[in-house]
Amino acid sequence: MASLFHCLSSKKVQPDDEKRIIMERPSRRRAKWWHSTFHTVAVILGAGVLSLPHAMAYLGWVPGILMLLVSWGLTLNSMRQMIELHECVGGTRFDRYHDLGRYAFGAKVGAWVVLPLQLIVQVGCDIVYMVVGGKCLNRFREIACTDCTKLKQSHAILSFGVIHFFLSQLPNFNSAVGVSLIAAVMSVSYSTIAWVACLSRGQSSNVSYEYKKSSSRMELIWGVCNALGQISFAFAGHAVTLEIQATIPSTPEKPSKIAMWKGVIVAYFINAICYFPVAITGYWAFGRDVSDDVVIALETPQWLIASANLMVFIHMVGSYQVFAMPVYDLIEKVISKRLNIPEGLTLRLVARSAYVACTLFIGVTFPCFGDLLGFFGGFGIGPTSYFLPSIMWLIIKKPKRFSINWFINWASIFIGVCIMLASIVAGLRNIIFMPMHLVIDSTTPNPQ
Repeated sequence: MASLFHCLSSKKVQPDDEKRIIMERPSRRRAKWWHSTFHTVAVILGAGVLSLPHAMAYLGWVPGILMLLVSWGLTLNSMRQMIELHECVGGTRFDRYHDLGRYAFGAKVGAWVVLPLQLIVQVGCDIVYMVVGGKCLNRFREIACTDCTKLKQSHAILSFGVIHFFLSQLPNFNSAVGVSLIAAVMSVSYSTIAWVACLSRGQSSNVSYEYKKSSSRMELIWGVCNALGQISFAFAGHAVTLEIQATIPSTPEKPSKIAMWKGVIVAYFINAICYFPVAITGYWAFGRDVSDDVVIALETPQWLIASANLMVFIHMVGSYQVFAMPVYDLIEKVISKRLNIPEGLTLRLVARSAYVACTLFIGVTFPCFGDLLGFFGGFGIGPTSYFLPSIMWLIIKKPKRFSINWFINWASIFIGVCIMLASIVAGLRNIIFMPMHLVIDSTTPNPQ
């Protein structure tokens, strides 16, 4: 890993050098605006939507909805900033998040700060999607085949991982458009099933909207901090925004930001009509006793719940590949440069299979859905989705001091830092102090 960062930070970056480095990358820029919608929906509308009612149980009605609204607005603004900064230097396109970071902060900071945070989001989401995909596959199997032998959760995660050894060989984003489209359709479908099923089911008996039960005030504080991480996890798409925009053609008359912004607006509209109904109806139906996965909490009708779990599984397959694609590219380029191995089928087969195997191993070892959401949500997504774009905007664009733009950026920075610190501590604490929960989940078949 150190050699990876050294490879990217060993040279001082100047605008002309940055232009040369970026434009040397073979890029097939032929995507349409709706392709960016497919990819963005696939990565934003992910596992996080299922945990929103659980986050609401710790925050309550008003703070929970307010936090969702603030996160939705601030992350939409930060994504707009990244889209604008993609071509902020004439003739140059910053095709990777860390490329823009190197230009804004310098070569060393870009490689040693921005790149690790981006990798935490991309790799972290892939690990969580391994866990969620395996859990939903297991749940679907239990409902669809009641007479079948029970599967351990670790075996279900392994089954999910095997698929990616094949899909990882798709060369680039252009070749994965169909996968993203299917994932996007599945995400909208199971989100709709989740909130409609909650609404149809009605409220649980003795439902309570008081703050979630905790053994102590400190436990409640930990839960609130973890809920902030879960909400931030629901807005993880920024880590691949520039990589998606890099696939769109750009001319002086029609820059790529026009098509990309159009696609993002549609994606965020879809995001809103899925996130808010799921969060509100899930919390309304189960109150403070809602689980960290509202689909699993639903029990009837069985065929509908089975369908929703299958849709989640299919969506996780597509989302994994969207987050993994930039990591594949980075690993291959570094290996090719450091070991003087030509890029091609052999390198792609070995490097990508190794990455899938690593995320699969970690997912099987740490199959704790809610706690992983909180930890990764704070540590990586807080910076990359909330405040790093705002910091780079302040450095590059230099908005007038005390203007509305200036205040919005500093608000994003403040909120993002608070979310990062709170959810890192809470998520890490939950992972460390719940080892028996992890052991039980990974070795015991799920009950019917």
